[in-house]
Amino acid sequence: MTQLDQPTSNGQQPIDWGNCLAEHERWIRAVILARTGEPQAVDEVWQEVSLAAIEQRAPLADRDKAPAWLHRLAVIRSIRYRRQRARQRLRLARVAAESNGHASAADDPFQWLLGKERQELVRRGLEQIAGRDAEILMLKYHQRWSYRRIAALFEISESAVDARVFRARERLRRQLAHYFSDRGD
Repeated sequence: MTQLDQPTSNGQQPIDWGNCLAEHERWIRAVILARTGEPQAVDEVWQEVSLAAIEQRAPLADRDKAPAWLHRLAVIRSIRYRRQRARQRLRLARVAAESNGHASAADDPFQWLLGKERQELVRRGLEQIAGRDAEILMLKYHQRWSYRRIAALFEISESAVDARVFRARERLRRQLAHYFSDRGD
């Protein structure tokens, strides 16, 4: 008998956390999604829950308590994730407000709402234009790459990058105009 197979002090077999996690994974992931509200967060928080279950400091010995313990762990990790994301968003908002010299979104809810709507429209517009055009616009405006750096990546001249950025902006502008004409704005 290995040390893992030996009964604990209360006479029960230790919990096989690999099997236990596999058995409860589906509903724990549903709890995480419900608590975070972000589908992209589920994998990250699930990994934290799994790691915490395997590395637990005070080993849980009663198999019947494992589901409740995993639920509590999933809730705690989800709350931590949400707090961390909220702090990140707050820091980003502060940086954006400072770099733009504008008042923060908290000062003007209408501006915040318009900004959110504008971001959503641009995101949808980028999805509709060609892949290379969207990529160039993201590198130029979201990642703030220089024409020189983009040119090196695509192995083209800086003037070709300038022309592609211009054409991509025009395509995006037409796509956005299409959205506004469909909405009746």
